[in-house]
Amino acid sequence: MSILSKEKVKLNVTVQDKYEAIRLAGQLLVDAGHVPSEYVDKMIERERVSSTYVGGGLAMPHGTNDSKPLIRSTGMSVLVVPEGVDFGEEKAYLVIGLAAVGEEHLDVLSSVAVLVSEEDDMRRILQASSEEELIAIFEEGMGE
Repeated sequence: MSILSKEKVKLNVTVQDKYEAIRLAGQLLVDAGHVPSEYVDKMIERERVSSTYVGGGLAMPHGTNDSKPLIRSTGMSVLVVPEGVDFGEEKAYLVIGLAAVGEEHLDVLSSVAVLVSEEDDMRRILQASSEEELIAIFEEGMGE
């Protein structure tokens, strides 16, 4: 099973601030059954401690270390924010919510980081015209 599905992808999202973006990304993980709603609060808590903005227009919000037991299965949600959302110093145009079981966390993070570090891939993701197209780019780039 792919960790990404159409139900967990939102294109052309407009949010007021990074916390709204994190709640939305987290809620997609909740709706898909990867995590309980408490995990979203842990994602917000994690952001308050240290920004999850990783550079290049990408933010990857995830829960705190003590929220790991809440995670039922590994999943990822993707928000494309054409206007960008302020994550402190920089704007994120791609917000990827992450919940990962055990060591899968690092595998997923590094796969995504490699994919979006390619400017062409990042541009293709941000310009995807459908959820299916965006998922295809991720699956191809992450070797799913």
